[in-house]
Amino acid sequence: MPSDATGPLPDPILHHFHAVMQVPGDWNESDSALDAVSLRPRLGVFGGTFDPIHVGHLLLAQEAAFRLQLHGVYFLPAGCPPHKPGQPITPIEHRLAMAQIATQDNPIFHVGHVDAAADRPSFTVRLMEHIQNRLRHPAEINFLMGMDSLRDLHTWHEPETLLRQCRLIALARPSVEISWSSLERRFPGIRNRVTVLEMPEMDVSGINVRDRLKSHRPIRYLVPPQVIQYIDAHGLYA
Repeated sequence: MPSDATGPLPDPILHHFHAVMQVPGDWNESDSALDAVSLRPRLGVFGGTFDPIHVGHLLLAQEAAFRLQLHGVYFLPAGCPPHKPGQPITPIEHRLAMAQIATQDNPIFHVGHVDAAADRPSFTVRLMEHIQNRLRHPAEINFLMGMDSLRDLHTWHEPETLLRQCRLIALARPSVEISWSSLERRFPGIRNRVTVLEMPEMDVSGINVRDRLKSHRPIRYLVPPQVIQYIDAHGLYA
């Protein structure tokens, strides 16, 4: 899928950020090439379960990249989503693999393992701290979320801190409405920390995809064909 955004990051920044995503805490502190970089990249962080990743995720990420002129969008599958306690979740290695397969043809899409630990809750506020603490140079971090997540922000872990850490990009869905007055009462000034993007209408979800698979209905055109092949090959969601 060709990109409509500004193109990939300059190599030193992309290398640095990609290293942070892939091997958290293990990147080379002595990489002097990074010290000379003074650009301020605009990065999109897309967290979630991605169980499985589907065309809705890809469409939203591409639209956000184009509208916000992001230099890169990082898909970070959560190993232990805190909002799904006790629910069956596909092992993280499969969800990472499907995300890699689905995004490999877009040069500004990247998949990271930094939030993939399955032995502790994947709190977004901790993820933002991890990223920002390892960036040597300032970057504009935009966290992509659904409008339903924005509506339920009060249930997140340390939401006030999250609002200070990054800009929230709420991806509008036709089936979700929110009350800005309620959000402002809970989080004064939140309207200045959130950008709402109207998306092409597509009401597809991971739940819908899983339900269709369990009832032996087709998911063609809802999920990238390479991901469908991976699901079939590994007997997922049967």
